[in-house]
Amino acid sequence: MTATTDVVTGLALCGASTVHEAAGRRGYLGPDIVARQDGARIAGTAVTAVCWPGDNLMVHAAIERCGAGDILLVTTTSPCTDGLVGELIATSLQARGVRGIVLTTGVRDVAELREMQFPVWSRHVSAQGTVKATVGAVNVPVSVGGQLISPGDVLVADDDGVAVVAQAQAEAVLAAAQQRLAREATVRTRLAAGELGLDIYGLRPLLGAG
Repeated sequence: MTATTDVVTGLALCGASTVHEAAGRRGYLGPDIVARQDGARIAGTAVTAVCWPGDNLMVHAAIERCGAGDILLVTTTSPCTDGLVGELIATSLQARGVRGIVLTTGVRDVAELREMQFPVWSRHVSAQGTVKATVGAVNVPVSVGGQLISPGDVLVADDDGVAVVAQAQAEAVLAAAQQRLAREATVRTRLAAGELGLDIYGLRPLLGAG
């Protein structure tokens, strides 16, 4: 089941942390996938690219498969810190309506990417460039941070990091995330009125245990 545009948009509005919690604390890609700009909050359907370290040939191949509303996820067959993506690739992705890119490698041209307002999440920032020589794979399942990401799954990314939601579960996770936000709004009001979390969450008995 492909996630609808409305569901993807709703997940973006909820944000990565809320979506991760609503999914049963699953799907978070880990704290080492970091936003390279402030304030971006997006969600989109995953297109995956598997590259050899230091080689971005498959990024170029994946661009052909990308369309409006997608997020490109790039990983490598073994750890790599090189800057596989920069301003030129981002320009091509932006022209195709891609919402952003997530890399387990490095990114470069960070200042230009910020000026373009093209959102990027990566493990590293690196001026080290790449070759274009070795065939990898496009649109295959990949594992990032212990999370399985299949083509078409929904990636939710913001300042807190990146979470993945399986496309078949996207609608249910959105409903749970919206319910969570509603509960948090009520708790926020009570906290602002001076109540303590110890009482709101019923935590006092835990302090006396043991």
